[in-house]
Amino acid sequence: MHRDPGCGCCEKWAAQVKKAFGRNVRVIDDRNRAAFQRNSGVPSALVSCHTAVIDGMIFEGHVPISDMQRVLKMRPAGIKGLAVSGMPLGSAGMEVPGVPAQQYNVIAFGGGGTRIYARH
Repeated sequence: MHRDPGCGCCEKWAAQVKKAFGRNVRVIDDRNRAAFQRNSGVPSALVSCHTAVIDGMIFEGHVPISDMQRVLKMRPAGIKGLAVSGMPLGSAGMEVPGVPAQQYNVIAFGGGGTRIYARH
């Protein structure tokens, strides 16, 4: 997982990924993450604070674990990855006790363009 250096919410998301997938998550503080995002095919309108690669798929930002598991299992044609742009409160790793979650969309991107994959 490439992240903006020192971003704490990224570590919370990585801990959820580690627990759900039973894998270690290598955290890389990347001062040139914009280049990594471009090279990974993340549309500029969908950027967030971290970019992860799991089994060849790209996950940008605070993508919920359930959506990650579903796309990795199904491997839909034309989808290279999923993104949650920005840092919506209540998304994976951005939970704040006592604060209601914001509504947000998970966007699929790849050769088939972009489309809403899930609404939360």
